[in-house]
Amino acid sequence: MLTLLEKNIMGLHERRQREKESIRANILDAAFSLAKTEGWASLSIRKIADAIEYSAPVVYDYFENKEAILFEISLNGFHCLHIELLKAQKKHDTPEEQLEAIVDAYWKFAFKNKEYYQLMFGLGMQCSGKGLMKEEFSSFQDMLYDCTYEIIKKKGSNPDNACHSSHALFSAVHGLISIMMMRNDDIPSTMNKTTLDETVSAFIKSL
Repeated sequence: MLTLLEKNIMGLHERRQREKESIRANILDAAFSLAKTEGWASLSIRKIADAIEYSAPVVYDYFENKEAILFEISLNGFHCLHIELLKAQKKHDTPEEQLEAIVDAYWKFAFKNKEYYQLMFGLGMQCSGKGLMKEEFSSFQDMLYDCTYEIIKKKGSNPDNACHSSHALFSAVHGLISIMMMRNDDIPSTMNKTTLDETVSAFIKSL
């Protein structure tokens, strides 16, 4: 049986842990909110500290530097994207339909979560993470490969081409999104989405 003192100590420890988790979450939320209003380039530890009404040293207690904060946020972005891709895939049975749905979900995520996407892939800024991303980082490429492989197998083509072909499709999709994000003032979104749909359709036929 725990003594009253031991219970009080445990309760105090749990409260402190909850407080730490809350401050950490507030730091990440503040950083993302600032990025949405001012852009990633203007983000600083000082601004984050001011936003959560703490001193800068408190922020450094939780994150080594701004890069560590950006890395954590980008990981969350990849996790959110992974969930959306899985939802899209599960709605269809054939690899052709799954491929179209996955690409469409990827496109929608990018423009619905522009700040995430810019950070995740370093659009207009340095990409965070230095190759240290978790499993979700390659989920889109992996899902493209799986669908491509299954389509090729159905058609009786050479499965050895699946890796190269799926990488080419990823490059095309990411390229279209990047162009749209960096030049959204003079390129109609409908033109790019039409180009994307045509690209995916032609890709499937070519396998």
